[in-house]
Amino acid sequence: MSNIGRGNVMQSAYVVLDIETTGLDAKTEKIIEIGAARIRNGRVEAICQTLVNPARSLTERIIELTGITDQMLDGAPYIEDVLPEFLSFAGEDILLGHSVRFDYSFIKRAAVNQKFVFEKKAIDTLKLSRLCLPELPSRSLGALCAHYGIVHTAHRALGDALATHELYKRLCGQFEAADQAEPYQLICKVKKEGPITPAQRERLLKMLEYYKVNPECEIDRMTKNEASRMMDKLTFTYGKMSREIS
Repeated sequence: MSNIGRGNVMQSAYVVLDIETTGLDAKTEKIIEIGAARIRNGRVEAICQTLVNPARSLTERIIELTGITDQMLDGAPYIEDVLPEFLSFAGEDILLGHSVRFDYSFIKRAAVNQKFVFEKKAIDTLKLSRLCLPELPSRSLGALCAHYGIVHTAHRALGDALATHELYKRLCGQFEAADQAEPYQLICKVKKEGPITPAQRERLLKMLEYYKVNPECEIDRMTKNEASRMMDKLTFTYGKMSREIS
C-alpha cells in the first residue's frame, strides 16, 4: 500500500479510466475515445490514449461537448483494433473512475462482443465525493476539479482520467473515508451481439433506397440489434414500404 493519505490504505496501484461516447446508453451507443493512465504509488507510470471510429456520424451535441468531430474520427481505428491493447494495458489492476460503471459498461460490452473477459474491481470518485462532500451543490468531475483547483481538460478522455486521479489523491488526503475505501466488484451483465445478417442487410438497403435516406453509419459494421432498431425506426418514421418493392 502507498503511504499517501491519512489512513495509509489509498490504493498504490490502479488504472484510471475515462471514455467519450456517442451517447449515454451502452446498449445503443459507441466509444469514440479511450484515455487511461497506469498509476503506481501516486504517480503516472504510463498512459493509453486513442480515438475510436464509431462507424457512425456524431450528433452536434457530442461534437460541441467533446470537441471531437467526424473528421477527427475518419481513419481512426475501430474498437476491435484498439481493445486488445487497452485490455493488456489495464491488466489485473483495479479501475479508478468518476462514475466508473459508465466507462466499464461500454468497455465490457465491446469485450464481450470480441469474446474477451473483462471483470474488474473499482473505486469510484463520484461515490467517494458524495460520501465526503455532501454539501457541494454538484459533484460532477468539473465541479470537483473547480472545488480543489485541479487543472482539467474537460470531456476529453485522458484529461478526465488524469483529473480523476488527482481528485482521488485530494479526497484521500482530506477524508479518512476515501483513504480507506476498498475496491468493489463491478457488475455488468452483457450478451454477445452478432453482426448484421445478410437478410437484414439486404432488407435495410432496400428500405434506405425506398425512403431515400442516407445512413449515418456503416451498414456492414452494424450488429443484428442495431439493424433491427434502424429498420423499426424507418418504418415508424416513414411508414411501411409497398408490397411490390419490399
